[in-house]
Amino acid sequence: MDEELDKDVENWFTYHPPTGTQQSRYAHIRDTAKVLAYAIKSMTPVCADRTAALRKLRECVMTANAAIACNE
Repeated sequence: MDEELDKDVENWFTYHPPTGTQQSRYAHIRDTAKVLAYAIKSMTPVCADRTAALRKLRECVMTANAAIACNE
């Protein structure tokens, strides 16, 4: 169990330079999320829920990019 966690920690906290199509996929995910971010901004009132939605969208992009970087 600890050995598996050690492998995960090493993977999560190591720089993974982009290879192949990764850079374009990162950009596509960011660009698609940006469209949603502007939709959230324009269609919701200024409030804590809007802030949370945008924060979670940012987290979603970062996690999706981590999936690409750490699992290929």
